[in-house]
Amino acid sequence: SGKLSILKESNAGNPLTSGLTPVLGFDVWEHSYYLDYQNRRADHLKEIWNIIDWDVVSARY
Repeated sequence: SGKLSILKESNAGNPLTSGLTPVLGFDVWEHSYYLDYQNRRADHLKEIWNIIDWDVVSARY
């Protein structure tokens, strides 16, 4: 539809299962950050911005 939406999925849901194309996604389940950040999810989310390839994100939008 050409519209940008912000979605929040529960459990293992993701936009692909609804036929949508994600521009950028974050995995905030413990398996994605525990080895590096233990229980500090906020620290993981703060640092994840430093590894995003913005050229790829831009190409998807």
